[in-house]
Amino acid sequence: MLPDELPVPGKPPVSLVPTSDGSFTLLHGEHGQTYHSVHGAFQEARHVFLEQGLCHYVHRNAARPVRVLEVGFGTGLNFLVSAAYCLQHGIGLDYTGIEPAPVPPALLTESGYADLLDLPEHRNAYLTWYPGRETLHLSPAVQLRLTQSSLMQVASFPESDVLYFDAFAPSTQPEMWTPDAIAHAVSALQPGGVFVSYSITGKLKRTLKELGFTVEKPKGAAGKREMIRAIRD
Repeated sequence: MLPDELPVPGKPPVSLVPTSDGSFTLLHGEHGQTYHSVHGAFQEARHVFLEQGLCHYVHRNAARPVRVLEVGFGTGLNFLVSAAYCLQHGIGLDYTGIEPAPVPPALLTESGYADLLDLPEHRNAYLTWYPGRETLHLSPAVQLRLTQSSLMQVASFPESDVLYFDAFAPSTQPEMWTPDAIAHAVSALQPGGVFVSYSITGKLKRTLKELGFTVEKPKGAAGKREMIRAIRD
């Protein structure tokens, strides 16, 4: 099922669907949209968020650990690709996710996303924790906190170096892409911090420029010509 198809009555609220790179994504029955690209869920997470976001920041800065804020935590896939990279390269990771409706743990187990983590104890810790609200420690240097709330209901965010903005598309969730919502999301992003998203629109570029960001347009993930990366001046 493609992300622009309407949900079918009687289908579960969230269900697994395969993507072109062999990984699964989840289809949201109400919104009729997938959580990740149908051209490849793993490919999109690694390219847009890990490589163009976290890795870009690490290569430009010596700060450790890296503090990541994700708006639209969803399935946790962006966290997992980031945690796997940081664990492999000895990089500290302090990760905060914002998500009003966590995905059922049974679906996450079935998705196989936790297999991105090399060690069984890390996989078990993640699957046992989710979607608990306490801090998850995969190692002394890699930790995750999940705030179960909508974006505008969070009064303040922890200081962050990288912001993964992974809400549903503007056509599906326009309230997440308003200037007020973007300004609130980036409020704790530090100077030199990196904002990344799969979606790039003229309105989003203008909003970020008005908020004091330098906007860049790297090549997008498979199926998209461009994405957005913005650096806080």
